[in-house]
Amino acid sequence: MTTRKLNKHLFFETRFILLFIILQLLISCSVKKRQIFDHFVTVKKAKLFDGEKEFRFLSYNVPTLNYVEDNMEFEQTNPYGLPSEFELRDVFKTLNQVGGNVVRAYTIPVRNTKFPKKSVTYVESPGQFNEQAFKSMDTMLALASEYKIRVIIPLVNNWEWMGGRPNYAKFRNKDKDEFWTDPELITDFKKTIEYVLNRTNSVTGIKYKNDKTIMAWESGNELQNPDHWAIDIAKYVKNVDNNHLFIDGFFAIHGGDDYESVFIEEYSINEPAIDIISTHHYEPTSQKMIANLKKTVDIVGGKKPLLIGEFGFIGTSGMNQVLDYVIKEKKIVGGLIWSLRRHNEKGGFYQHTEPFGGGLYRAYHWPGFNEGILYDEANTMRLFRKKSFEITNKNVPKIVAPDPPRVLNAKYTPQFSWQGSAGASGYNIERSASEKGPWELIKYNIDDIDTPGFDLFSDQDAQIGKVYYYRMFALNEGGLSKSSNIIGPIQVDFLTKVDYAKNLMILEKHKGLKIEKGNYRSYKEAYSRIHGKKGSEGVYVVPGQFKEFRLFSYESSKTPNISFWISENGMQYSKFDFKVNEYKSAEDNYNYLVPRKYVLRNVNFVANDSIKKIKYIKFIAGSDIDIVRSELEFQ
Repeated sequence: MTTRKLNKHLFFETRFILLFIILQLLISCSVKKRQIFDHFVTVKKAKLFDGEKEFRFLSYNVPTLNYVEDNMEFEQTNPYGLPSEFELRDVFKTLNQVGGNVVRAYTIPVRNTKFPKKSVTYVESPGQFNEQAFKSMDTMLALASEYKIRVIIPLVNNWEWMGGRPNYAKFRNKDKDEFWTDPELITDFKKTIEYVLNRTNSVTGIKYKNDKTIMAWESGNELQNPDHWAIDIAKYVKNVDNNHLFIDGFFAIHGGDDYESVFIEEYSINEPAIDIISTHHYEPTSQKMIANLKKTVDIVGGKKPLLIGEFGFIGTSGMNQVLDYVIKEKKIVGGLIWSLRRHNEKGGFYQHTEPFGGGLYRAYHWPGFNEGILYDEANTMRLFRKKSFEITNKNVPKIVAPDPPRVLNAKYTPQFSWQGSAGASGYNIERSASEKGPWELIKYNIDDIDTPGFDLFSDQDAQIGKVYYYRMFALNEGGLSKSSNIIGPIQVDFLTKVDYAKNLMILEKHKGLKIEKGNYRSYKEAYSRIHGKKGSEGVYVVPGQFKEFRLFSYESSKTPNISFWISENGMQYSKFDFKVNEYKSAEDNYNYLVPRKYVLRNVNFVANDSIKKIKYIKFIAGSDIDIVRSELEFQ
């Protein structure tokens, strides 16, 4: 090689090395920028500290922070999944708005034989972990840091919901109680701990055990563990990760009148590897809740910080008394109300009925909606927001106008949904014949808390044959958002008349039908439904030329039990053929009824002497039915 060629080679090699070094420095700087927090949360006696500043909080449990267990679309047979970036941002924006600076997840999900086979989870088997799931947790932690929210992560569940100790035991064909004593099961669980704590975040490049975003690890959720197990796990966690605090997740829980209170154990106070003591409170009155809290404070004796890991299911006035007590009692570092749910990226919110909420309480949705009026959702959340800022010695900021929503492309013309905006109480919808306007307000202050899995809006006043554009604005007491994106042009070939099952007035006539609410879980969280028994019937009028009719019903019968009839004059009816699809879930942790979608199409209609045009559609129940929606397409 000549000297000239050698120098040229060295020149390019040197340039490559310099570019590589610069790139690595940029990556390093980017990673460091993502480490938003300056300090790990630390403990001194009964207090927590962020650096030299005392750290206290009132915030929310978000059980689906790193996992989705409530995909309640009518046609969805698998309720489990992973949150999207939009859904994670939505929950952190919400926490910012309500004054929450800490959030508690539920657990690290474990493969459950009761889950549908296609469901994703975190721990697939002993020592086998789902990379896709953990990348979702990576994103969650990166966004928590961006929004300056500390995270508490319980490591295992006492119960099989989302998978827990019963499922670790089932991997080895052992009893769930052997989880506390069997060396093989303890080793399996420690493999999970080691993997989680040593994981390098694929987004930030930071190992979990070095991430200041994490406030604390918790041994688990409501664990009915013996003391030797808890001490062993606490020491093991501290051996792997000496940066973070450790919470004892023992089953110290207080419930209703028929529920025996369980107080904290002595080992939790005395063991140095345990930093924080946590209790759960669901007493029926504030007096009983405060009495149990006072007793717990006395038992701890100021030796360690006390956290109310979960509490709720009491009235707003009682909640006010409990929060005032917590704020004044400095030996309690904070409390996390149960529980908050976020927006769904496909439109609307995730819903969740609380099985132990007496059939009254559902998950909270900020800023509170009419569907939550039974448990005073809006007032409770406003009170909690006020107290969340008070405990951190901050003034309650004014509520500001929400960010703009994002309209999703229409599936059926012109029927669509939108990705909601955190803190929005409603939305205005505008329509125009041109992308540049002028715009006409066609819907004012519509909310997005409707029955999950369906389009949120159908423009039933559009004119067939015309072309439209649509845009939206989010609103709340702080004002109106900027405009959303614009969708269109939408060619209106047909309209869709929707019965939201909130009243019976859309029906032309009905017999034996009534509106029912409650027991939401069996109906995949539908807020209201049209209930009928054997022989009950309802009639819909077709406003134009019939195209298609869809009826969505939940049933307990083994076979479809609705018949359909058509008429031109509303007096003489003929039976009409239909197609039915079932969407029964393999999930059997809840008492889901069978979702059946009935479809009637005009292609099945043949005009005859008695019926030349379909003007009326009648359904008749063969046994109990619960209709959550119907959609009638016409031209």
